[in-house]
Amino acid sequence: QVHLVESGGGLVQPGGSLRLSCVASGFTFSAYSMRWLRQAPGKGLEWVATINGDTSYIDYTPSVKGRFTISRDNAKSTLYLQMNSLEPEDAAVYYCSRDRYRGQGTQVTVSS
Repeated sequence: QVHLVESGGGLVQPGGSLRLSCVASGFTFSAYSMRWLRQAPGKGLEWVATINGDTSYIDYTPSVKGRFTISRDNAKSTLYLQMNSLEPEDAAVYYCSRDRYRGQGTQVTVSS
């Protein structure tokens, strides 16, 4: 079955960087578009970024454009999210997702 495991979250100061990873298994990773989603405390699930299977299509929610970079390594069945210039508003649990599936999430805290 589809299995997604995120890692790389943590505590970072405003302006700092983090790189999230998501290891996928149970399906042909390269055949699927993947997304990063996030959920801040008390808020709903928010789409962050999408990348298609061959990386020819990438899109971001406006609030992270120019700061976040989504990428993937199909040989390793791994999805990444490089997050730079982090802001307190970026604090959330971050999930990788394929269709209706998502992992357990990784916590990102942005605080001085």
